[in-house]
Amino acid sequence: MDIKNLWEDYTELPKSVFVLFFAQVIISLGSFVFPFLAIFFTKTLFFSEQQAGFFVMIATAAKVPGLLLGGKLADVLGRKKTFIIFSILSALFIFFCIIVRQGVIIPWLLTLSAVFNGANYPAMKAMVADLTNPDNRKAAFSLLYLGTNIGFAIGPLVAGLLYNNYLKLLFVGDALTTLIAVSLVYFLIEESIPRQENMRDTSTLDCSTEKAEEGSIFRVLLTRPFLIIFTLIYTLYSFIYVQSDFTLPIQMLKVFGETGPQYFGTIMTVNGIVVIFFTVILIRITRKVRPIINVSLAGLLYAFGFGAIYYSNNLFLFSATTVLWTLGEIIATTYSDVYIINHTPRSHRGRFSAIIHILIGSGFIFGPYLSGLFINSFAVEKIWPIVFILALFASFLMYLLNYFEIKAIDSIEQSPLEEEII
Repeated sequence: MDIKNLWEDYTELPKSVFVLFFAQVIISLGSFVFPFLAIFFTKTLFFSEQQAGFFVMIATAAKVPGLLLGGKLADVLGRKKTFIIFSILSALFIFFCIIVRQGVIIPWLLTLSAVFNGANYPAMKAMVADLTNPDNRKAAFSLLYLGTNIGFAIGPLVAGLLYNNYLKLLFVGDALTTLIAVSLVYFLIEESIPRQENMRDTSTLDCSTEKAEEGSIFRVLLTRPFLIIFTLIYTLYSFIYVQSDFTLPIQMLKVFGETGPQYFGTIMTVNGIVVIFFTVILIRITRKVRPIINVSLAGLLYAFGFGAIYYSNNLFLFSATTVLWTLGEIIATTYSDVYIINHTPRSHRGRFSAIIHILIGSGFIFGPYLSGLFINSFAVEKIWPIVFILALFASFLMYLLNYFEIKAIDSIEQSPLEEEII
């Protein structure tokens, strides 16, 4: 494959998308604090494991009201303004943690930071949607996904080296990198929210499902049954993927004993390397395939990647399975974003991103709990055949959804008097 052709889709993206890419790299690179919350609460603040678990749960759940608030303001106040305001607030509360002297206050400061951080998500997604169209959206979302993983491949490593001797630098660095990213957006990107007088103009849209709508988010969402069904199916995908964070390390601890955590870190490095080096290639290969078919393909990769863990008993096999499910992760993450945005009215992009992210996130929230119940009753390795079947089922449902969606599109094209409401 020609290297020049490999990057061709990215060279045609608007300059603003590359600004968001670099901003995403910087934000992810500086994510020093939240990946170490459990260690920080127990080792530094001397909380019990139960207290630490409670505060980690609270900080995670705090993103939900942030998503709702950010989604609403992104559609009303503006994408850029919402991103900048909440990013600054998030950074400030991170910074406040090194000023206060009472350790009991710090978890609540971090919780507030998580609220504002959650508000950034719909604003960022809406900006990307505004700056792209269905033709270049795949490249744009894969570029931002790549930026996130480049940052996360380096950030936690740096944080781990600094933690014991330079703890305060983690908080300063986290806040500072966020402010640097905000500066890029502030100076180099114009407000992208469509003007009110242009909301009804569909001349620039290649997809009728992106035209502006009036009414509440729930009324508008109900006019998009395919998007609702997609979201429900994709919740299965999130339940399946969360096994890489919860069940997989437990499995490796059982297989390798004391070296389990070290080997788990090794395969997480494999995961990062695959994302960095294969994202561009995969998106280039699959760019002409319908997004929902690509998501269905990701389900197959999840099935064989996670399912094969049942037979894994050495580091090489665990690494090989990691390559498979990581390829699925790349495709699923990129094309689910594309499908959702392609079915979102530009008048509700922020709110749709927030609500759908919350719904899909339920798989991540309940996945560890349900898996834990299963593991307590059965051997940990017996969960992988179930994951294999669930992934195959989810993949089949996505393929079936694509079939009915195409039939609906064909029937509308044959009936010009009917409105497109897919």
